Parts: sequence; C-alpha cells; structure tokens
Amino acid sequence: MINPHLQDKVILITGANHGIGAATARAFAAQGARVLITYFRGETSFSAEEMVQAQTAGAGGPALYAANQQQSGEKVAAEIKTAGGTAVAQEANLADANNIPLLFAQCEEKLGPVDVLVCNHTHCVLETFDPAAVQTEGFPVGFISAEEADRHFAINARAYALLMAEFTQRYLERQASWGRIILISTDAAHAHTANVHYAASKHAIESYGRSAAAELGHYGITVNIVAPGPIQTGYIEPETENRIAANTPLRRIGQPEDVADAIVFMASEQARWLTGQLIYVGGGWRTGQ
Repeated sequence: MINPHLQDKVILITGANHGIGAATARAFAAQGARVLITYFRGETSFSAEEMVQAQTAGAGGPALYAANQQQSGEKVAAEIKTAGGTAVAQEANLADANNIPLLFAQCEEKLGPVDVLVCNHTHCVLETFDPAAVQTEGFPVGFISAEEADRHFAINARAYALLMAEFTQRYLERQASWGRIILISTDAAHAHTANVHYAASKHAIESYGRSAAAELGHYGITVNIVAPGPIQTGYIEPETENRIAANTPLRRIGQPEDVADAIVFMASEQARWLTGQLIYVGGGWRTGQ
C-alpha cells in the first residue's frame, strides 16, 4: 500500500468552492489532511433563477458555470466534515495583495502552518486581438482592453507569486524542512484564440513556478505545475463535450477528480524527487510543447 504521508498536513487551496479546487480539497481530506478552502464570488450577469434552472438542467454552458462559481466554499467544507475530514472555508479576494498574509494568518490560527500550497483560483474573461471575433452570445468575447489585462495578471499571475512568497517566508520563519507548492495552469497557456489574457497569465504562472522550483529546492520545497486539459467544471456545452471526448485519446471528457488525483500525487511523498515539472493532465488531449 502506498502511503502519501499527508496525514495531518495543512493544505491551503485557492479557488476551491467548485470544480477542480473543490475536488482537490475533498481528495486531500480523504488522505487525512486539514484543508483551508479559499474562494471568491465575483459579479455575474445571471439571475439567481437562471442559475438554479441551469443547475437543475445540469447541461454545461455559461449559466451553469456561473452558478458553480457562485457557490459558497462552506458547502465544500461541510461535505468534508460530514465525511469525517477537517476543513475550513474562507472567502478572499486575491486581487487585493493585502488579503494574502491575512489568509495565511487565518489558516495558522484555525488549522496550523501551511505545508502544501495549491494555487488553483483563476479569472477568465474572453478577449481577442481580432475585432471580427468579438461576440455577445454564449460566452461573450470582447476586444482586448487594459482593464482586463490588468485584472487577469493581478489575479492569475501576481496573486500566485505573492502566495508563493508568503508561503516561503512563513516556512523559513518556522524553520520547516518539508513543503509543497502546486500551481494550476492550463494546457492552452501558450496560445488561446479569443482568450488572450487568460493564456498569457497562465503562461506567466508557469514561468513563476519554474523560477521558484530552482530557487526554493534547497529549502526542501518542491514546486510543480499541473496543466489540465478540457475539464467539465460546468462550462463545456454538451455538443462540445462530445467533440472533445471523440478527439481525446482516452475517449472521454475530463472530470475535476482526474486533476485532483494528480495534484495530490504532486504533494505526496512519492513525488519527492519531482520539482520544476509541468504535467499535462488531460487524457492525452495534449502531450507536450
């Protein structure tokens, strides 16, 4: 039997009120880890009634994705507690750099010092360089703007870097010798039509991760990057899901639990000799650069 040695480890997971983050929180808790679930619910153009209808129908698309994003992390924490695990939820806007040290302080107060940092939160508003690609139907696509460029990099890139920095400072202050950082990117980080800020900010995450791996290894901290392929977190519409499944070597759409298992592995003792690695988790949808 493989023992990942995660019992009683403290895990801080951002963006964990739904999808990959929520599945990861449950997977760590199942290993006996103590989990801090952070999340942020931004504005949505959908009414509460529209989101309830989407959840009832269960078909992927903009409304269901919005509904999933609007869930409270308390729901995930309650599920973990019911299953016998330990979890605490805390809403935090990570676009505000002042919230990052507060988040770690709250984790230390409620669960203990952070052993594993999983940066999973994301901001994604579709924008394009091509005026002809602008659209208002479905998932709207806007023309590239300074506001969205700043917002994507503040949330997706800067917050990841500051979370890693805060983790490292506190780790060194307590003279720890074992730590894990896992960053969640995307297999579309290098180019993504009609989603240019998201792709660029995710590429920045990968650069930060490789730099941190090179600089922090001698402290006993490993840093790795997980890049999911298409995962059904509520946004993929049925016809698109069928097309993706047909073109994926493993012949199905990815589920959040598929990625969560890879993240837990990267935190485990079995991954002790892995750092600075980018692992594609997408059923073969993408296999390299």
